[in-house]
Amino acid sequence: MEFSQPDTTSMETVEQLRDEIGPLFDVIDTTLDHPEPGHFRFRGQPTYGADDPTGFDRLRAIFERYGYTPFLRREQGRIALYGYPFVVAEPPVRWGLNLLLFVATIFSTLFAGVLGEPAVGALVSSAAEPAEQTRILLMNLWRGWPFCVSILLILGAHELGHYFAARYHRVPASLPYFIPFPFSIIGTMGAFILQRGPSKNVRVQFDIGAAGPYILEGNSIFYATLKTVLFGEFLPSATRDVSLNQVAWAGWVGLLVTALNLIPVGQFDGGRVAQVLVGTRVLKQLFWPILLAMIALGFLAATPTWFVWAALLFFFGNRQEQPLDEITTLDPTRRALAIFTMVLFFLLFVPIPLQQIG
Repeated sequence: MEFSQPDTTSMETVEQLRDEIGPLFDVIDTTLDHPEPGHFRFRGQPTYGADDPTGFDRLRAIFERYGYTPFLRREQGRIALYGYPFVVAEPPVRWGLNLLLFVATIFSTLFAGVLGEPAVGALVSSAAEPAEQTRILLMNLWRGWPFCVSILLILGAHELGHYFAARYHRVPASLPYFIPFPFSIIGTMGAFILQRGPSKNVRVQFDIGAAGPYILEGNSIFYATLKTVLFGEFLPSATRDVSLNQVAWAGWVGLLVTALNLIPVGQFDGGRVAQVLVGTRVLKQLFWPILLAMIALGFLAATPTWFVWAALLFFFGNRQEQPLDEITTLDPTRRALAIFTMVLFFLLFVPIPLQQIG
């Protein structure tokens, strides 16, 4: 996030700004140098309707002409309009790391795809030396393209949805960062974007936040129900289970990554959605219990997946975004979609993603 700042903050400047916002905000009193020097506070009442999507935008445009950013807050039954002496500037686009991680994820997902090819697996098993096994895998790496293309399209569509939603709402955001997971059968731990500026309100927050041995993939409620509907019995049973080709495997991995990203904590997509439903205070209290639960699942499931996501959660920390406008609430449609998103998390959640059974 980059800022530009006004040269000076004076009562004369604040009075000029107060007069200009008069049609949008009825000011009762003004406090200079609050909450700290260079800032100011108006108290009063917005005159634009709560459902006017352009009201705050017009207010913000006036503030930015004077070199300030407005923050709307509720204080003891009143509305406070703060002026902070900076304007959020669009940071320059840096895509070098994004490209490096994307290329690494291409190779890691090609590797994951070729691991699922029975013909290649037979060749690898027949090779006696590790060097020969590696050579066979590298020579056949291209055979993993169905999984590679499928999972990158799934993750890319998901993250570009976040990116374009952020751009639509004038919120600075990075290009997607893909997370390679080398030498594994899933190839990636997903992707994410970095939001580099505050959202306008909770509606915008929601729009941006709301995509050899035999290995047994874990069941979620959704996945188990789908198999039961298609095959007429709960799978895996004692005698059979589904066998996924590369494209279907990419779909399962996509569902897994979606479920992980919907965990209702921190800066995950699920955390953003949960924040607009239950509030920042409740969400902060969930941080350590969920982090410890991830670590416990890592030991119980004997899989590195939960450790990786616990590390990501710890790295990003227990921080929640504070929107510029805190008085606008979710409209009924977004509230219903937010509740559905949380329900979707429970439907897709897989406690034990992968098991090695032979």
